[in-house]
This record gives sequence, structure tokens and C-alpha cells, in this order.
Amino acid sequence: MPLTATQELEIQDLQTQTYSTRRAISQGLEEILYEAFPALDHGFVRVMDYMGNDSSIVQAARVSYGKGTKKVTEDRGLIHYLLRHSHTTPFEMCEIKFHIKLPIFVARDWIRHRTANVNEYSGRYSILDKEFYIPAPEHLGAQSTSNRQGRGKTLSPDQSQHILQILREDAARAYAHYEEFLNEDTNGNIIDPQKDKLARELARINLPLNIYTQWYWKIDLHNLMHFLNLRADSHAQYEIQVYANIMLDIVKQWVPFTYEAFMQYRKEGARFSKNGLMALKKIVKGQSVSQEESGMTKREWQEFTEQLDLPL
Repeated sequence: MPLTATQELEIQDLQTQTYSTRRAISQGLEEILYEAFPALDHGFVRVMDYMGNDSSIVQAARVSYGKGTKKVTEDRGLIHYLLRHSHTTPFEMCEIKFHIKLPIFVARDWIRHRTANVNEYSGRYSILDKEFYIPAPEHLGAQSTSNRQGRGKTLSPDQSQHILQILREDAARAYAHYEEFLNEDTNGNIIDPQKDKLARELARINLPLNIYTQWYWKIDLHNLMHFLNLRADSHAQYEIQVYANIMLDIVKQWVPFTYEAFMQYRKEGARFSKNGLMALKKIVKGQSVSQEESGMTKREWQEFTEQLDLPL
């Protein structure tokens, strides 16, 4: 279960509270504030707070004190212009704070994005929950032969079941030893009154990377879009894609004009190198061009032809 009964009550309480404000708000985000969106088997993504909306970006770009007489269509056009021409600073005027529950191995990949403020659940002060990420069989892939970081074909049912059994057994065994080190079970009962408790900061060190952690993650919109451009991509690891796609949908509800421009110019758009652009111009003119003539490496040529859906 991604949420405890206490957390569910907390969400219900938070969602009943209302505040009067003069700040710019996002109606779409107000409707989902504090709501927990499930991710993987035990994880979730929640929006805890935010600052700004599409109009905040426009205001920053115009350096004005209000909306003035500008029309909504002009706001949309300006946001598209800003993103199309990589004018990123106005997007930094919007911020969002997430509460995220995720496996530690996903968190360690995630934290490579160093443009956010993070506060993580501490295993030194609190006892970690007995929750481990166990992949679905269809997500157990063999090592890719073309991508050193990725997965290839799905494993056979027999091999998948064997691996899942090992994962479950290892998780159960590690957590049992964790409780033994703490000399305390999940209900807070002392296991052996004759033994001392091992310090929590040491008791946790045998736990595997698929145990869940939680953190608050605050980031501005510009850097969030950079994160999503990389992590909501089919080449990213599946587990982090799950979280990124949830957050991408949240951005759609938060800043719809910015989301539209982001999808148009970044997420579903394409960028070409000088050699790629020259090759594309020749193709448009009906001229033939080969990899050798293009000046591109074999890898670049493959990526170029995939972008344009051309035969190699």
C-alpha cells in the first residue's frame, strides 16, 4: 500500500483547508494538491506546494507588475516564443515541491539532477518501512546488446519467476536481519530484552537498493522540464520513467501553455547538428545523401535516420 492510514487522513485534512491569497494560482494544480498518484508497487508522487503559473512566466518576461491589457492568446504566443528560442530564465520564476516515495536505486539515479532542493527520509532517526520494489515479470529484461545502460528482450517466464523469488527472499531476509539489529519488530516490540539495540545508522547498512525511501523535492520549472525531457523518454530506465510521466501530467495541469510549448519544441520536437541540417536540406531538395558524404559518424547517422524515419 503506497499510503499509510495516517497519511491518508493527513491528505484529507489538508484538502479540506482553504486559504485566501493574492498570489497567482493554478486552478488545475489546486484540484490535485496533496493527492497521491501511485507509482510502481509502493511509491507515489504528491504536489505539496507550488509558486506561479503561466502568467507568472509572462510577467517575468515582460518585467511588468501585472497582466496589463495583454490577451491570453498573446501570453500563449510569448511562452511558445520563449521556449522555442531557449529563453529559459522566465520559467525559473515558477517552482513546485513534490513529496515522492521511490526505491533507493531510483533515488540514486534521480539525485544526479543537482538543480533541486532535497530533504530525504532519514534511516538514522527513523525505522525504514518494510516495503521493497519487486518488478513485474514483463519489466525483467536481459542486458541490451546495443545500449550498455539499458534492457533488451524480456526474460523467459521461468527465469523471471526464479529472479523474482530471489528478490523477495533476499528482501525478507535483509529486513529480518535489520529488525534483529534494531532488536525491534515492525510493531515496535523489543525482540530480546537481554540484547542492546544496534544504532539505527548502522542497522540499515545491509538493506538492499530496492527498499523504499521518501523525500521532498523542490525545483523550478525550467530545471523540471530538463529533468522530464531526459527521464520521461523511452531511453530512460523504466522505473524512473513511471515517476517522470506522472510529473509530466502534473505540469500539464499546472502550466498548460508551457506544457504545450514543451511538448512542441522539446519533448516531441527534434534538434539537428550542422551536418544533420545540411543533410536534411539535401533530402528536402530530393538529393541523395549517404553517411560517408554527410560527415556524420555511424552512430550519428543512425540517430539522424531514426529521427526522420528514413531507411538506413
